[in-house]
Amino acid sequence: MARTIEIVPSVLPANFADLGAECRRLGEAGVDRIQWDVMDGNFVPNLTFGPDVIAACRSYTDVRFEAHLMVEDPDLLAKEYIEAGCDLLIVHAETSTHLHRTLDNIRSLGAHAAVALNPGTPIEAVEHVFDLVEMVLVMTVNPGFGGQAYISTMEAKVSRLRSMLDERGHDVDIEVDGGISAKTIAGAAGAGANVLISGSALFKYPTLAEGVADLRSRAEAAQQ
Repeated sequence: MARTIEIVPSVLPANFADLGAECRRLGEAGVDRIQWDVMDGNFVPNLTFGPDVIAACRSYTDVRFEAHLMVEDPDLLAKEYIEAGCDLLIVHAETSTHLHRTLDNIRSLGAHAAVALNPGTPIEAVEHVFDLVEMVLVMTVNPGFGGQAYISTMEAKVSRLRSMLDERGHDVDIEVDGGISAKTIAGAAGAGANVLISGSALFKYPTLAEGVADLRSRAEAAQQ
């Protein structure tokens, strides 16, 4: 059975001088969530959003916030990002020495937990925490910067992950992040992803609403 398609923008291409209003415009455009790419300059070579920035934007829209924690120590930061208004936290399998503990900590703080895999990380790294997560994120670029080219070979990984989740009876979404555009979204959705992150491509549409509608339509068509 096809899962509900969700279009989730990354705010990396947004106008950082007007982030609150940008969040409001994304909400009005019909996005399902807003993703904050949190980078610490260590796990990935970039620095982005602290919890205070996200908290300052929280009142501008009712759309859910998710934080993609591309950081070396997610346990140290989880509480701050939840308090800032993110009700879904995504942590990388590559950074969590005790992944069960990390995910349990997020859930104990009242948020939903998800786990991410870099392109070179196998599904087996997270197969024993399927019962603890709302979502698994398959990176379709190496994390750290927006605007990178989509790695199409990750579609086989998405397809295998979807089969594993369904066969084991886990009600878990699959998110893909990296290079999602009008040209690539059908491949990702057809492989089994239902939560699609779009950053640079979405912001290039004439309007955000047109972008959200077009990407959603292409993804839904690919599921059929």
